[in-house]
Formats: sequence, C-alpha cells, structure tokens
Amino acid sequence: MVEELVAAGVSVVSVGLVYAMTAARVVKQYERGVVLRLGKLRSEVRGPGFTMVVPFVDRLRKVNMQIVTLSVPAQEGITRDNVTVRVDAVVYFKVVDAANAVIQVEDYRFAVSQMAQTSLRSIIGKSDLDDLLSNREMLNQGMELMIDSPAIGWGVQIDRVEIKDVSLPETMKRSMARQAEADRERRARIINADAELQASKKLAQAAEVMSEQPAALQLRLLQTVVAVAAEKNSTLVLPFPVELLRFLERAQPAPPAQPVAPAQSVAAPEPAPAPQRPAAPDPQRPAVPEQASAPRQPAVPEGPAVPE
Repeated sequence: MVEELVAAGVSVVSVGLVYAMTAARVVKQYERGVVLRLGKLRSEVRGPGFTMVVPFVDRLRKVNMQIVTLSVPAQEGITRDNVTVRVDAVVYFKVVDAANAVIQVEDYRFAVSQMAQTSLRSIIGKSDLDDLLSNREMLNQGMELMIDSPAIGWGVQIDRVEIKDVSLPETMKRSMARQAEADRERRARIINADAELQASKKLAQAAEVMSEQPAALQLRLLQTVVAVAAEKNSTLVLPFPVELLRFLERAQPAPPAQPVAPAQSVAAPEPAPAPQRPAAPDPQRPAVPEQASAPRQPAVPEGPAVPE
C-alpha cells in the first residue's frame, strides 16, 4: 500500500513538473507577452518576469518594446522642379500597444517599412531640389507625420525620421559646381571692386595731403626706393615725378631778349590794270579797221630806297 502511494506521489510530481515545464514562460524586461487562448485575445498583457500559460490551450507571443531602427531602401523619384534624385532614409519607431501590434497588423515591421517607402516617394515629388539639400528638417517632420498617422492604429509610434543621403546625377553635380563657382567669382569681383573703391578714397585723401606738403611726395619716393632696394635686385626702376620737372622748369632763368631791327617802309607796287575784253561786233554795223597803235611800255615800280 505504501509503495502504491509512493508511486502515485511520484507520478503526480512528475506530471506537475512536466506541466510546469510546459506552461512556464519568461518575459524579458524589454518585452511584453500577448496571450491568445484558443485563438481569443486575453485582456491582460503579461509583463516582464516569470509567467504561466495553459499548455496546448494558450499561445504566448512576445512583442519587443525597444526602439527599432529601420533602414528605408533608396527611392528614386522626380522632384517638383523636374530633377531625378535618389533618396534613402532611416525610421526610428517603437511599439506602444503590444496587443494592437499583434492583432491589428500581420507584420508591423513590414507595414512600417512599406509606409516609409511610400511616404518618401511622396515627399520627393512634393519638394524642390533645394529643399532636399538644405531644408531637410521640415521634410523629416512631414514624413514623420505621414508615417505616424496610420501607424497609431497598429500600436506603433514613430519616434524620428531622418533623410540620410540624396544622390544626384553627374550632369546635375557638374551644373551645380559651375553655378557655385560662378557665384563665388561674382562675390570675389564685388569684394575686389569694393576694395578698389576704398583704396581710391584713401589715395585721394593722401593726394590732398601731399599737395599741401610737396616734400611728402619726395619722402614717399625715398621709401619706395628703400623698399625696392631691400629685394637685392640688379635693376632699379626709379620713378621721376612730374612735379620735380615743373619745379626745375620754373627754376631755369629766362633767355636774354634779342634787338629788333627798325621796320623799313616799302612802297607797294601798283596793281596792273585788268585787261579789257573786246566788245562783241555788231552784225548791223560795218566793221572799221583798227589803227595800229604803238605798244605801251609797262610802268616799272620804284624799288625801296637803299640806305647809304
């Protein structure tokens, strides 16, 4: 009898151990346990630690509550200003409701990944290239709202969305490089012109001071000679100021005046009388022969008196 009782006790303990081993579950600190009993969701969510389920009746699904880093594959699209780009991003999310993450969606990771890819394509089509390159913070917030709206019903909360890289075609990169180079050259020319303007004002002020003190120009010339001679050059170019030439010209004595001979009166010759043209003969009058006249000697003008 005792042996039968001992055997029965050992059997019960064995069955209990087997049941305990079959029903025992351990939920980690960063996990939550969702129990489905005969396919029906139990209202309570098992917390971290040791827990028991009914073997062959209950099914325990563990849900990770940590923040998940999901890399969104690179998506190629056309921006609003008709530029083809390739953009990839990363999404940070976590499960806030373990029961909805198990019941409402088949695979919440895959669902979040597909929603992120769709939202990224939509953001590319609505944005300009300059926004993708320089205004990413606003695009990240817009993409986060687009993913977070349907994810709330899945028990998932989007923590952060970041656009990692924007790939441009090589032709666009060269065009942007030329544009940046032209812009830098324009700014360099503006700065150079501003410097020339300021230098001209300072030179004008220096010229006014030197015009009041001519010796200042000579001192400046000597300083230039000293600066050139410090380079140990074999040829020395010495500028010669125009003011020095004017000073030497004023300092040169005037030449003596030469005597002027008295003016002599010279009688102007009388002009010869203009020859008279013969009158045209009258056809009604008879022609009268002209008498030959002696040739007239021309008048010789008197020359100037020669002084003795």
